[in-house]
Amino acid sequence: MTARRTAITRTDILPLDRYARERAARRSALVAVKRKRRVAVGPYALVHFENYETMWQQVHEMLFIERGGEAQIDGELRAYNGLIPQGTELVATVMFEIADPARRAAELGRLGGVERTVTLRFAGHTVTGRPEEDVERTNEAGKASAVHFLHFDFTPEQIAAFRTPRTEVILGIGHSQYGHMAVMPEAVRAELAGDFE
Repeated sequence: MTARRTAITRTDILPLDRYARERAARRSALVAVKRKRRVAVGPYALVHFENYETMWQQVHEMLFIERGGEAQIDGELRAYNGLIPQGTELVATVMFEIADPARRAAELGRLGGVERTVTLRFAGHTVTGRPEEDVERTNEAGKASAVHFLHFDFTPEQIAAFRTPRTEVILGIGHSQYGHMAVMPEAVRAELAGDFE
């Protein structure tokens, strides 16, 4: 079993020409990984739980698309290493996916502060997501961003409970304008249990 990785380093970055050759195969392989790490909550929210593999791919995609070369690498590592679980947390990207631009603007306009209402409930525990503080995700007018980055900080007791096979985990969003819950599939819970030390 490969050791769980908690940071992408400069030596992990592939030369751009090699990544370009391997890109399609790597993106295809990551689909299966991501499928075991996401949960839909309500009609619009998709919660993706991140790890080293998903962030490694994201860094390479940014380098491939933006073509910033060596000068871009350190910035991408700073941006995305913070979204790799460090052993006592789960890290998630929450995306509100609404195709129609007018409807998206209207819905997000009602969801200010939604990033502070996401919880994991299991075995008598509740872990509330802590928003990434890189930028404010709700503007002064109360409009929420379509993308939020959350850290779920666990105690040792909570880690042990979450790791217990077949533990029911409820992923909830408790905003007054978006109150939805979803039962996390067992395959997802089992996959995420590997994010802990």
